[in-house]
Amino acid sequence: MVSHVSIGVKDIARARGFYDAAMKPLGYKCLVEGAEYLGYGAKAPEFWLLAAKHPVPANDASGLHFCFDAAQRADVDAFYTAALKSGGRDNGKPGLRADYGENYYAAFVVDPDGYRLEVYCSAK
Repeated sequence: MVSHVSIGVKDIARARGFYDAAMKPLGYKCLVEGAEYLGYGAKAPEFWLLAAKHPVPANDASGLHFCFDAAQRADVDAFYTAALKSGGRDNGKPGLRADYGENYYAAFVVDPDGYRLEVYCSAK
């Protein structure tokens, strides 16, 4: 349904350091890059970072977040660890979220620009 998503970041180099590390455990990497943009994905860029003078301000109450797929629970754990080591903030440790579904295993972080990220796996 969605071809791709683009978000604005204040510092493209700082964002690259964070997303390169955080996305690696999920099998995603920077596939396209330029001075003002980065495109991440597995086979094609689906998540874009754009250098922006005025990115959307972080707002914990907005409901906005981005959720990425993980093949296995260990990938969720590895994403969470890498994200925190790369400048992200905890927003929910890895674990089962029974209120979301029987096998809903997820972790939540906030990136350096304030965007809320989730990584989810339904495999046991």
